[in-house]
Amino acid sequence: MKPIYFSLLGLVVCIHTFGQTLPDSSKILNLNALNVSEQKYKFNALSLPNTKGTYLYSGKKTEVINVLGLDANIAEKTPRQIFAKVPGIFVYDMDGSGNQINISTRGLDPHRGWEFNIRKDGVITNTDIYGYPASHYSMPMEAVQNIEIIRGTGSLQYGAQFGGMLNYVSKTGDSTKKITLECTNSIGSFGLLSTYNAIGGQIGKVNYYAYYSKRVSDGFRNNSKSDYEAMSAVIQYQISKKFEAKFDFSKSKYIFQLAGPVKDSMFYTNPKMATRARNFYSPDIYVPSISLNYKLSEKTKMSFVSSAIFGSRNSVMFDKTADVVDRIDSKTLQYANRQVDIDNYQSFTNELRMLHFYNIGQVKSILVGGVQYMNNDLHRRQQGKGTTASDYDLSIEGTWGRDLHLKTQNLAVFFENHLTFGKNLSLNPGFRIESGESIMSGTISYYDSSKFPDVIEHKFPLLGISGEYKLGLNQKLYSGFSQAYRPVIFKDIIPGSVFEKSDDNLKDAFGYNFEAGYRAEFENLKVEFTYFQLLYKNRLGTLAQTDENGNFQIFRTNIGTSFTKGLESFVEYYGKFNPQLNFSIFTSTALMDAKYLRASARLGEKNIDITGNDVESTPKVISRNGLTIRYKKVSLTSLYSFTAKSFADALNTEKATSNGSIGIVPAYGIMDFNATVRISKMILLKANLNNALNKMYFTKRPQFYPGPGIWASDGRGFSVSVSTKL
Repeated sequence: MKPIYFSLLGLVVCIHTFGQTLPDSSKILNLNALNVSEQKYKFNALSLPNTKGTYLYSGKKTEVINVLGLDANIAEKTPRQIFAKVPGIFVYDMDGSGNQINISTRGLDPHRGWEFNIRKDGVITNTDIYGYPASHYSMPMEAVQNIEIIRGTGSLQYGAQFGGMLNYVSKTGDSTKKITLECTNSIGSFGLLSTYNAIGGQIGKVNYYAYYSKRVSDGFRNNSKSDYEAMSAVIQYQISKKFEAKFDFSKSKYIFQLAGPVKDSMFYTNPKMATRARNFYSPDIYVPSISLNYKLSEKTKMSFVSSAIFGSRNSVMFDKTADVVDRIDSKTLQYANRQVDIDNYQSFTNELRMLHFYNIGQVKSILVGGVQYMNNDLHRRQQGKGTTASDYDLSIEGTWGRDLHLKTQNLAVFFENHLTFGKNLSLNPGFRIESGESIMSGTISYYDSSKFPDVIEHKFPLLGISGEYKLGLNQKLYSGFSQAYRPVIFKDIIPGSVFEKSDDNLKDAFGYNFEAGYRAEFENLKVEFTYFQLLYKNRLGTLAQTDENGNFQIFRTNIGTSFTKGLESFVEYYGKFNPQLNFSIFTSTALMDAKYLRASARLGEKNIDITGNDVESTPKVISRNGLTIRYKKVSLTSLYSFTAKSFADALNTEKATSNGSIGIVPAYGIMDFNATVRISKMILLKANLNNALNKMYFTKRPQFYPGPGIWASDGRGFSVSVSTKL
């Protein structure tokens, strides 16, 4: 790992220059320069400070992943390695190409991370919070410096999501140089070729950073090719000591060939097997933003972010279950027509925030508040009759089965007040009020328009309180409670897949997050233990069943109330054998018990009581354990990741169905080996052996996109990356 070098002589000169009048030259002491080196990343899993910019983090469970200090597979964004030190991260691992990160915590839905408020440098990247809240934007991990996570108690400051906030902090230009060049090239198994090229620096008051990234892969499975590119340009202008402006334009696009779902017999015979060759998925997303930071005084800061999301999410698919073969018709001598779906996004967000230090008598206080306004237009065109061809072709015959505009306006006001009592105790009461509506217009060719609402209102207050108690130096207890909310969205009412049918009486989901923990960092030991509860009322879920004609159907409805409780633990020990040889060992483990309370599911004409059943896709144990050894400029990391079994549906069906859509998801353990070698100041080499024992596994049986059934995760693969920086 690269050491940090600094000169004590330079420090002395700075102190003399800025701290006092320069003494007479006859009294100047000539000091020899002394270089001091230390390990740059002793612990690369940290916590956020009490305040940062206009944000308040006191009393909350927070985590910061220093991506630059990881030996992990960055080129393919392997989530179990990147998030290894965040207890309880569930990885929905069906996209080994690294295009998308699908994760969740505490028994929530991992699809496109849509239970999180996902941001890039504080800018929201969820496509449409109340229309279709998935995050289709995907930045290269080579461009990320840190990842910040605030659990569910962050719902007051960021948004109503149960999962909390996930923020990717980008690299910036080197402020000590006018220009720096960075290049990372990777090659690996399954046809992986990747390049990342960046330029940055500081010229006067202007800091700039721009990158272009390109990655192609054939994929682990047959018919799973991927073609990804991303680019970004960021300019920060320090207008004055108090005022800073930032301009950011970022884009990501990829085309991913979907190999299709398989049933159990197919998976266990050949996990590389593909059931589709003509299915493609492609999001093309632009994220422009302007950020202004103004320091009104030593006690008051303000920030304003205006951002947008433009682009599309496109797919062309033969959308059938795994047991339906996509073959040429003997009569027409052609394949069947595929289904084409196109979403176009125009999403605008403006957020004004303030942080103010003040006193109430002897009570030191910090007030954080803000206003957020969102205006979104999702143009959704679905069930177009596509071609019988095999390439990525979005042309259709005739008109769309659905041609809809889903327009959302939402206004949120939020405040949190940090109050300190003595030297050790602090409390943070707060609230968030959201008010808005989603309006639907357009046509659905096969549907009675009177059966679906054209306006969905979402008006709700969220209350919360958090606090912490300092036990001593670098030790604290913290606890927090915060309400959360997930309104019914149009995706629920009018699902995209031909398999799905929605309940006519869907209700908004609401509930709360509670957590209480102990965090401490000693000289060579970092520990954190957190007990949590998550109550989710009117939880939406899916049931696999058959319709009146005997056809396979996914029924989307409010299953009932779920309650998840558990313990998240993290322990890391850092040790030294000598100044050149050190090691760290850690365990990051979550124990979860997620059950349905007062819940029932309608199966055919019957209502079945499922009270006490396990919540689907919620393993009882998720544990990642690693050892890192560093010798001079070499770092070696081994990681073992274990995920217990889980159910695919709320009925807790154990025997897999004939099409693989429901059944047990077996437990799996994955071993990874990663290495980093600093060749010189300019050259860095990384090598990654993923899934070293070649475990054949899958993480989920999805009920909707990308198709109901089993999606095999990647087997053993190897990659090498070479980075240069000038």
